[in-house]
Amino acid sequence: MGSAGHLVILPIILPLVAGAVLLLIDERRRALKASLSIIATVLVALTAFALLNIADLGSGGGAITSAYLLGNWPPPFSIVLVLDRLSALMLVLTALLALASLVFSLARWDRAGPHFHTLFQLLLMGLNGAFLTGDLFNLFVFFEVLLAASYGLMLHGSGAVRVKAGLHYIAINLVASFLFLIGIALVFNVTGTLNLADMAVKIPAVEPEDRALLHAGGAILGIAFLIKAGMWPLSFWLPNAYAAAAAPVAAIFAILSKVGVYVLLRLSLLLFGTEAGVSAGFGTNWLVTGGIATIIFGTVGVLASQAMGRLASYSVLVSTGTLLAVIGLADIEATSGALFYMVSSTLALSAFFLLVELVERSQDPVADVLAVTMEAYGQRFEDDDEKDDDVKEVGVAIPATLAVLGISFAACGLLIAGLPPLSGFIAKFILLSAVLGRGDMGGVTDVSTTSWIIITLLIISGLAAMISIVRAGIRTFWAPIEGVVPRVTVTEILPVGFLLALCLGMTIFGERVMRYTEAASISLHRPSGYIRDVLSTPPVPSSTGGGYVP
Repeated sequence: MGSAGHLVILPIILPLVAGAVLLLIDERRRALKASLSIIATVLVALTAFALLNIADLGSGGGAITSAYLLGNWPPPFSIVLVLDRLSALMLVLTALLALASLVFSLARWDRAGPHFHTLFQLLLMGLNGAFLTGDLFNLFVFFEVLLAASYGLMLHGSGAVRVKAGLHYIAINLVASFLFLIGIALVFNVTGTLNLADMAVKIPAVEPEDRALLHAGGAILGIAFLIKAGMWPLSFWLPNAYAAAAAPVAAIFAILSKVGVYVLLRLSLLLFGTEAGVSAGFGTNWLVTGGIATIIFGTVGVLASQAMGRLASYSVLVSTGTLLAVIGLADIEATSGALFYMVSSTLALSAFFLLVELVERSQDPVADVLAVTMEAYGQRFEDDDEKDDDVKEVGVAIPATLAVLGISFAACGLLIAGLPPLSGFIAKFILLSAVLGRGDMGGVTDVSTTSWIIITLLIISGLAAMISIVRAGIRTFWAPIEGVVPRVTVTEILPVGFLLALCLGMTIFGERVMRYTEAASISLHRPSGYIRDVLSTPPVPSSTGGGYVP
């Protein structure tokens, strides 16, 4: 069972039970439903931090892996949940985003449609399950759970633009799920197992005549994950969907694209890494190339965006492209920097999605015609129509609203552009150092062309983000046309401040965070410890002494 014991399954059980209970409570008892949802999410967050502490007990980058055997069958036959540094980091990141998004929604959005809290908890369950599972088929199951919940959340609040984007989102993810299932079938046909650790053992022994089928299965799985991650040209659905979603939904969706990145990182190093025999390095060149293309596409989108919601959505693509390109380098230092960057950028983007909804309240939709193109005005006007004025806000309005929003907006801009002094700059600096360091051989620097391209795009994407955010800030705070002072409640501004404070904490305690991500990166690039710990986990003995209990 491992040192974590039954604690490993709690991030899945807690939101599952909470979602089921919330479904049975009448929608008119909103205060009760909100309270139960908050309590469940707080408990998940506390559990995630406890698991993070357990996963980081080792020293020297050694693998600290806890396997939880569901059904108590011995590996590889059991359905297994696996905790290590990477999965624990993703659990904590998900819990923090969930807390901020859920609190923000209490001001108005949880009342804009039915079963918001139930869907939110089921989404949380699917995310946590995807990060913890050590079984390929159950990865598919948890993906489907989180996607089913995200469909409802995507459509939450209704409106023509949201429904249109939501239907596109559903259609493309159904196709991705179909490819996912085909890929699982092909890989299972070759290896005869679904347990990831057992699969890593069997892949090097695959016969040459079966290796083409294995690679075909891996490629189809990769396409499915890249659709979910949003790699160009498979990302055409993402900007419209994220821009149209309700603010708290878009904020938690900031982690959804990172689920695809997480799975690609996990499987590429576990199944096709340096310890995977003749399959080592399979697909890494495609990750680098696709990542570079995604950065370029996202950067152009950032520069072209007039509405701040689309600016945030294209920034998600820049973040995803950066991660894919750096992960494809298959370097320990680069992966460590990518993990730091992933946490910082996801927190910043989530805060930005929440902030956009607050800032846009100060804009007069009619006056926007004079500031931006008619197309951008039409998008903004439809979005404003979708935010049902009948849904009243609750809570105490904050004083000096524009000053608070302006400071928060500037902080988000610094983080997304990667400018000092916040964690966005540290993350970009770590990535640049890691990519440059790959060419340092015995004191002689010989940086590859690919590394120079990535370095150039990291700098240019940051410059583009700075230009676009400054342009939006001037239009909103400095020279508004008939702008109004929005009513912003404490319930709404606190989550934004909370996420920005976490980024500030990453700046102050950057060394401690880097030590953790470096240890996680070493464990990922040396998966023998993960494989050993999972496959050697014994079932729990029977209390009667008759062996394990199936």
